[in-house]
Amino acid sequence: MEQLHALKQMIQMNKMAFDNSYNMMMSAFEQNKLMFNAYLSQTSGLPAEGQKAVEEWMKSYKKGCEEFKRMIDASYESLDEQLSKMQP
Repeated sequence: MEQLHALKQMIQMNKMAFDNSYNMMMSAFEQNKLMFNAYLSQTSGLPAEGQKAVEEWMKSYKKGCEEFKRMIDASYESLDEQLSKMQP
């Protein structure tokens, strides 16, 4: 049982590392988005269609990241359930 406890701790540490990395990645994304929007508002060289395309790309990227996070969280939950079944 000690091995199972150690395994659970390792998994919890990995989940925490993933969550922290994901949060940092999304914070960087939000900061870059703000800087890029400020840049776009000050430049006149990019047509409206180009700005719209960039905005759509940013929305798609954020949606993809959120879906990836949901899948990872679901996998960790499933793993936790499977390990819980192993306990006597």
